[in-house]
Amino acid sequence: MAKKPKKKPNDNTIARNRKARFDYSIESNFEAGLALEGWEVKSLRAGKVQIDESYIFAKNGELEWIGGTITPLISTSTHIHANPTRARKILMHRYEIDRLIGQIERKGYTLVPLALFWNKKGLVKLEIGLAKGKKAHDKRAAIKERDWQREKARSLKIR
Repeated sequence: MAKKPKKKPNDNTIARNRKARFDYSIESNFEAGLALEGWEVKSLRAGKVQIDESYIFAKNGELEWIGGTITPLISTSTHIHANPTRARKILMHRYEIDRLIGQIERKGYTLVPLALFWNKKGLVKLEIGLAKGKKAHDKRAAIKERDWQREKARSLKIR
């Protein structure tokens, strides 16, 4: 008998950046909107997005999402030249942007995209993490802790 494919959890998440939680220690999370084009929204509905190697950059008092790849669909209109890796504007309140830019410049934090999801109104939102980079020994400790949790779960399952 063939195995049944695993179903995705019934949440509105489009893509997650699992590598970000390993590479960075996340201080706080923010929810932000994205300025997208029509073909990008269609591609997001199809799940053709990659956010692993992307980051958020502050320029001229605005935030931009750089490095995220939204692959255009084959059925995209022919008169539009789709750029899959273009910089996309982050939509947030001015006071939030100013606060984040201040922490990036003064305290050495960085902004990392954590997840891309649909909100209740059907709009695309980006979960942003204010993060500090982990050192190599911190990453080793995280791997050790994860392996220990896995071993503990196995031993409890066997009993």
